[in-house]
Amino acid sequence: MRYRTRVTAPVAALIGTAAALTVGTTAAHAQAPASRRPGTPGGETLPEPDPVYPALGNDGYRVSAYHLDLSYDATSRLVDATATLTLRATQNLSRFSLDALGLDVQAVRVGGRPATFEQVDEKLRVTPARTLPKHATVTVRVEYSADPSRSLPGLAYTGWVVTPDGFAVCAQPNLAHTVFPCNDHPTDKAAFSFRITVPSGLRGVANGTLVRTEDLNGDRTAYTYVSRSPMATELVQITVGDYTVTHREGPHGLPLRDVVPTARAAALEPALALTPGQLEWLEQRLGAFPLETYGLLPCNSDDPKAFDFTGLETQTLTLYKPNFLLQEEKKIGSHMMHELVHSWFGNSVSPASWADLWLNEGHADYYGLLYRYERGWADGLGLLSLEARMKDTYARGDLWRQSSGPVAAPNAANLFDNQRYLGGVLVLYALRELVGEDVFQRIERTFLERHRNSAASTEDYIAVASEVSGQDLSGFLRDWLYGTKTPRMPNHPDWTVAPVPPGLVAPRNRVPGHYPDSTATL
Repeated sequence: MRYRTRVTAPVAALIGTAAALTVGTTAAHAQAPASRRPGTPGGETLPEPDPVYPALGNDGYRVSAYHLDLSYDATSRLVDATATLTLRATQNLSRFSLDALGLDVQAVRVGGRPATFEQVDEKLRVTPARTLPKHATVTVRVEYSADPSRSLPGLAYTGWVVTPDGFAVCAQPNLAHTVFPCNDHPTDKAAFSFRITVPSGLRGVANGTLVRTEDLNGDRTAYTYVSRSPMATELVQITVGDYTVTHREGPHGLPLRDVVPTARAAALEPALALTPGQLEWLEQRLGAFPLETYGLLPCNSDDPKAFDFTGLETQTLTLYKPNFLLQEEKKIGSHMMHELVHSWFGNSVSPASWADLWLNEGHADYYGLLYRYERGWADGLGLLSLEARMKDTYARGDLWRQSSGPVAAPNAANLFDNQRYLGGVLVLYALRELVGEDVFQRIERTFLERHRNSAASTEDYIAVASEVSGQDLSGFLRDWLYGTKTPRMPNHPDWTVAPVPPGLVAPRNRVPGHYPDSTATL
């Protein structure tokens, strides 16, 4: 079955947040005495700052919805944009902040009224005309422009990926606020909708489902997308280019769509055609696909400097470089599975803090490696089984704990080291060896079902594992996740840990925003 890319729909049905935006503003206005209420500024960090990125996120409100309206000029290659956020105040709020960096902000309106603002470091401070009362819902409209090619001091990358005919977005872990003003932390998931206006001959695509296409004056077209599931800011994808959108059907009628450079669509088709079978394999292990659609975005750039990662799990639309996907299946299938797993671990269930990244990457590598070994594809070390790879990883355990910290205790310099990937796989393997395959699978599914469309922490996973297994696994898992020494591996008393070389010092001079590709699925 094929799904049309061009849809016309009544405006009122397009963006689920539209009515909420109007109602929220009215509710805030109805409380007129609010302007005389005492208020305090919202915090410019989370109430409990993220252990890896303590400056990310803000306090005093929660975001329920974003509508991002971007217009791309192919001549200047600049973007004019309006971000409309729906906020709910969690205190009497005299001032609040959004994360924003490298954006040229022209105007801010709160509840329909002009607000004063200033940009300080990576924050956009907004002072509304009247104090926002606690529990009030209000819209915040930020008009701004951006240059996707602009570099920022101290960052190897921004959230923009410049291509010859437009751009894509690569915001993980802490760069969404270089693309749009936001509360840039995965705990504040929200509804998202997008309107992307582009010149004729280019296509605008974003997360979720296309709900409207408009032909505008000046030979321009606007595409409106809505995500049916809440998203973390780091998972946003917006892309503009000479793209073709191809459609196919996944398990149980799941609509799949890929966004591919028009000139390379035929060459990329063999890789794109792998997705339905991969989905079927993974649904047998993790349950039904948790989002409304899925597909790949081999963005129109093979520049090795475009972004560090081989692939990135932007929600419903995984970002790749085209050349990677032109290889034979045994060279790409394991990593495609890694990225697909993130639809469950990372997208549907986001990390409660960036210290919980192992839940994303450990699970993605675990199932990506299982998929590889079931097909007889040797890994990068020439090994052909998960047990053999885990024995090798186990031997490196103390070395990695010394050089990259415990699995669940990273810092900004070592966040994307092997420890969060293969180190995370080793934790999951140890748990499976202890409780058995059947209990392990019940732990996985229970965790996913319980925390779907929200964020979960390492402690949440430990709690589910203990509950489902019927035994207190907190000590066992905390030793594996936070210990400075590698514990004994259940069922493998002969496995040994290599000694740490004397004088080993963990690297601390990496460029911010520059991360190695540490997955074992390549």
